[in-house]
Amino acid sequence: MSAGKLHFVMGTDTGVGKTLVSCALIEVLRANGVNAVGMKPVASGASPDATGRLANEDADALAQASGLDQPTALTNPYLFEAPLAPHVAAQREGRSIDRAVVLDALSALRAEADHVIVEGVGGFIVPLGADWTTADLAVDIGAPLILVVGLRLGCINHALLTAEAARARGLTLAGWVANCQPEGMLEQEATISALKSRLNAPILGIIPRLSGADAKTASRLLDIQPLLAFPG
Repeated sequence: MSAGKLHFVMGTDTGVGKTLVSCALIEVLRANGVNAVGMKPVASGASPDATGRLANEDADALAQASGLDQPTALTNPYLFEAPLAPHVAAQREGRSIDRAVVLDALSALRAEADHVIVEGVGGFIVPLGADWTTADLAVDIGAPLILVVGLRLGCINHALLTAEAARARGLTLAGWVANCQPEGMLEQEATISALKSRLNAPILGIIPRLSGADAKTASRLLDIQPLLAFPG
């Protein structure tokens, strides 16, 4: 069996809509007949659900959107209770994040799915341990990147720095999504135009401010044709 395609979703910061975009990408891939699954290698911030299971909203949203019912050990190998930076949350629990565990889980998912959407944690260079970061994980995975830009004051700088850091590591930016966050942002169209002219990657969609994380609605605003044509 050939390995499924991959894309790695990164963000300009934490809370910019990576999960919304990741779920929307899965939705639109499935609508195009692609058996897609989501993966959140590391998540921090969890609380017990009705069954007593520790649950993370982002990891659960990806699992719900996915076309395959896969074990949590594969779709979310590392889950920490405290809503902290992953390496700090891991230290609090006396644990460490093993990159081999993450990569083995990803390989298992690729063997089952046509396309895996891997969602990062926080921004692009978030520590996962003493000597590695989410940027290192992105390099290990080697997948084309999708950048989620939280459209707010300062986002041009954040987006360009993130893209520059990714390309400096030999990674390819396959596309980006503008996620409109604050209502009534001044010169929103000018900001999007500035990013279009500088990111040197196709824009996959503009998501207006939605009431609730509505992945199905967001999926109708995305154009995945560049991703289907892009090797990954």
